[in-house]
Amino acid sequence: MKIETEILRKPEKLNLDDFSIEEIGNDHISTGMETPLKRGAFEIPDEEKKERIAYFFAEIMDVIGLDLSDDSLKGTPKRVAKMYIDEIFSGLNPKNKPKVALFNNKYQYNQMLIEKNITFYSNCEHHFVPIMGKAHVAYISSGKVIGLSKLNRIVQYYAKRPQVQERLTNQIAKELKQILATEDVAVIIDAKHLCVSSRGVKDDTSATVTSYYGGVFNTSDKILELQNYINN
Repeated sequence: MKIETEILRKPEKLNLDDFSIEEIGNDHISTGMETPLKRGAFEIPDEEKKERIAYFFAEIMDVIGLDLSDDSLKGTPKRVAKMYIDEIFSGLNPKNKPKVALFNNKYQYNQMLIEKNITFYSNCEHHFVPIMGKAHVAYISSGKVIGLSKLNRIVQYYAKRPQVQERLTNQIAKELKQILATEDVAVIIDAKHLCVSSRGVKDDTSATVTSYYGGVFNTSDKILELQNYINN
């Protein structure tokens, strides 16, 4: 299969030495709180991005020896491109950030609110294979409350990008602290990484747990209370 378009162009020859994994190996190391984006990351329109991804993914398929004229495969490059931009990496683009409305805490509820077992799917930024897990989010109102579904949407937004679990945990917590104007936020993520279970060490039984405890949650009593709610 040949994908033809005026907007597609091969990049200049890359220096593969710039992409060495020797410095960090295969470990899950996060380089910072923010997702590493290049300048001008959103200057290219989505449709152009899809065309370019389809072109290069077809190249990958061709290199590994697949017959792109086969009925089952010839649509794959465009399907992958659409999936990347519209679905699994849609959280990279700020235009997809969920709009959040706050409401007055008219019920005067001043204990922790927990939204647990939020299912999410993400992708490991080191191997581009899935991370699958559940997030548990809690906060104590400082005077405002957020719609429950928005907690799910915030988790999904930050999950839908190439990720490291530690960064994902902190990004969700940071967003909630900013929206709710409180430090009293907790985030716990329990996830399975296919880069561990399907390749490399191939351990299908292990899981990774990360947590953020802010404000009053960063005490042994509150941590225990929160974990009791989550585990019951």
